[in-house]
This record gives sequence, C-alpha cells and structure tokens, in this order.
Amino acid sequence: QVQLVEAGGGLVQAGGSLRLSCAASGRIFSPYAMGWFRQAPGKEREFVGGMSENGGNTYYADSVKGRFAVSRDNALNTMYLQMNSLQPEDTAVYYCAASSRAPYFAVPRDQRMYAYWGQGTQVTVSS
Repeated sequence: QVQLVEAGGGLVQAGGSLRLSCAASGRIFSPYAMGWFRQAPGKEREFVGGMSENGGNTYYADSVKGRFAVSRDNALNTMYLQMNSLQPEDTAVYYCAASSRAPYFAVPRDQRMYAYWGQGTQVTVSS
C-alpha cells in the first residue's frame, strides 16, 4: 500500500504561482508512475500531468502545457507540481496518484491506471 498526502494548495490571484507537493509513505515510492489530476465543481476529474516510473518522461494536458511542471524526488518520496501563470479555470481540487501498472517509461493518463490516491488539495485562482 502507498499513502499519498498533497499539500500546497491555496488561494492565488490570476497570473500567480503555486507549488503542490505529494508525499508518499508505505511501499517504495520509486517503482510507480505518478500523476496529477484535478476536479473542478460540476466537472469530471481530469488528468493534468505526470511522470513515468523511470523519471525520464513527462506528459501534460494541453490546457496546462507550458505553464505546469511535474518533478519528483525519489530520495524524499515526494512529487511536485509547479503551477505558473494560473488562471481562474485552473480552480479545482488537485489530486496526486500513483500507478504500478504502467511500463516504466510510460505516463498513464487514464485514472483507472492509478490505484493509489491522495485526499486532494484545493487550488482557487481569483480573477
């Protein structure tokens, strides 16, 4: 089992930045592909970005490409989501997730590939 805890959410003005963190505990962190998802009010949860198990590949949703960046520090068992140029449409609850089912070079975008989820952290962007 892997336990994931997100932190770093909050209220920010449009154009601002936030960095989310996702701390993992339990089983070894490094063999998992990691992803960030978000869910806005009244909408389905959607993929934001992620990193492959081997750390060599990242993938982002078109809506955040060029603004968000995923990184991970396996020594600290922590993943990060750096969010820049935030817009009101980025307002959502952000979740991190871990997948043990993907090839080591792949970044799963389907949330069904992720077995472990954090509790989420709220990000609110004011206009």
